[in-house]
Amino acid sequence: MADITFDRLRISYAGKAGPFVAVDGFDAHVEDGEFVTIVGASGCGKSSVLLAADGLLRPSGGEIRIGDQVVTKPGPDRGVVFQDASLMPWRTILANVAFGLEMQGVDKSIRLDRARHFIDLVGLAGREQAHPHQLSGGMRQRVGIARALATDPQVLLMDEPFGALDAQTRELMAGELLRIWDLDRKTVLFVTHGIDEAVFLADRVLVMGGSPSHVVEVIDIDLPRPRDAAVRASEAFGKYRTHLADLLFGTAAGEPVTS
Repeated sequence: MADITFDRLRISYAGKAGPFVAVDGFDAHVEDGEFVTIVGASGCGKSSVLLAADGLLRPSGGEIRIGDQVVTKPGPDRGVVFQDASLMPWRTILANVAFGLEMQGVDKSIRLDRARHFIDLVGLAGREQAHPHQLSGGMRQRVGIARALATDPQVLLMDEPFGALDAQTRELMAGELLRIWDLDRKTVLFVTHGIDEAVFLADRVLVMGGSPSHVVEVIDIDLPRPRDAAVRASEAFGKYRTHLADLLFGTAAGEPVTS
């Protein structure tokens, strides 16, 4: 099972005046094969939660489990995509996508064949020998997604992967991500600032707020899949969007969720 459980998660950082507690009492469960988005104001700890789920950040309390295993360090069961694709500029696209498999000791011919498969999956067939500087921002993010998927992780952790893209490319990439996800329904935890993006992608949305931050509401998104422009234009989508905006900007609760 590739479900994710956050149990009383606490994250703190050292400061001159003592520890600063960014996240406390964060409880959530992501089902196996579920697509869950996390939203909240800047600085509320969304990325910290994701880094802790990958094992790159050690919690100061509570625990995170993937299946029945407690997360203590990064592992091959998790793939991560950041806002910056962080590609190696001296490597070709093919070599970048194959990198994780290379680190796992996979035979060269097998890892290159697998890398080509995922390059094709993200729509970049024919660009295998290009270098990152020859690609647009959206294309580089496609490479980052292909690299994360190539190792066949059980869980995909995505930290605002489309945040640096223009609005049109961002919508295009969201649709492409859902197309790819629908092929094998990996468990996805996706951090975003975008309200529309959070609703469009998710089975459920976790809204973070408070100080220290925690989950203040979980919104089940009952919209048909596959999702397209018609879904975005639907009345139901608009209602979810309005409710989420009310939560984030305080008109539903009378004050911002970050207060």
